[in-house]
Amino acid sequence: MVNQLLADLLDVDRGKHGCLVVTDNTGNDAELIVPREFCDCIELVRNSVPKSFASNHNAAFAYCDTEWFAVLNPDIRLQGDVFSRLIAQAGPKDAVLAPALLDPRTGGIAPNRGLLTPWEILRRRLPGWRPADDPAWLPGAFLLIRAQAFREVGGFDERYFLYAEDFDLCARLRLAGWTLRYVPEVQVIHAAQRSSHVRWRYLLWHVQSLLRLWTSRAFWQYRALLRREARAAHRPR
Repeated sequence: MVNQLLADLLDVDRGKHGCLVVTDNTGNDAELIVPREFCDCIELVRNSVPKSFASNHNAAFAYCDTEWFAVLNPDIRLQGDVFSRLIAQAGPKDAVLAPALLDPRTGGIAPNRGLLTPWEILRRRLPGWRPADDPAWLPGAFLLIRAQAFREVGGFDERYFLYAEDFDLCARLRLAGWTLRYVPEVQVIHAAQRSSHVRWRYLLWHVQSLLRLWTSRAFWQYRALLRREARAAHRPR
């Protein structure tokens, strides 16, 4: 998957977008096919011991000297320079830009994420569920993050090993006065692995992350912010 993604990235204007960091988190020296075009702008990081999603991306951010910092899962596939198309939509207070995630198996677009609560997780599986009109957070499979904002809030919270760190980051950015922008007209393919549905270790990480999130100050402050915004939006003008 990583090799396919690297091939897709050949269509990106590397002179405009800077350095590429590839992290091998498995420690098994998997063969990486690096196109010669990347030889002068790539950093290869191989972990002897697996690290968390948050730790790996915070470490990758240390190489960032550009205005924007992209987080990409290996199971993402690109068509063209989606980064330039996203940045063209950015407002001055946008901290995170995200494209629509297209499921190659169904052809469907991943639905907007509402406030991540136990009730919201349950409702997704009930008949008649409708996704949120506006996303409360953006999934970590593909995030284009303003470096200034990422630095301002201290990056990803490394107390999360896997899952919920993307929600937590979005919440802390919103609480710091930044905004999130979902750009549905820009699409990427996401062949999501959904390991927590079939592997007990991943399910345990998922549950641990959710419990940490629901007992965090950022979650409850963000919940209150969304409620205030919802009341303001429905207030008679």
